[in-house]
Amino acid sequence: MDIRHGNTSASAQRNRLLARLQLGPIDTLTARRELNILMPAARIKELKERGNPISKQRISMTDEQGRTHHGIALYYLTQTGE
Repeated sequence: MDIRHGNTSASAQRNRLLARLQLGPIDTLTARRELNILMPAARIKELKERGNPISKQRISMTDEQGRTHHGIALYYLTQTGE
C-alpha cells in the first residue's frame, strides 16, 4: 500500500482502498482521513464494477470533533458479493 497517499488519481485511490479493505472493514470517514480519498463511495463503485465483492452496512459514528453522524457506510469484502 502507498503509505504517502500523495497520489490522488482515481487509480491510486482504488489501489489504496482495496489494499485497506483486504485488512478489514473501513468506513467513509476513516477512508477520507487515513487514505486521502475524498469520495470513497465513487471508488467503491468503481471497485465493484471491476468485480470486487464489496458490501456495506450503515452505521452511526462520532467524528474527531465529537459530532455524531448517522448512515455512515462501512465497507467490507465478502466471499460471495452478497
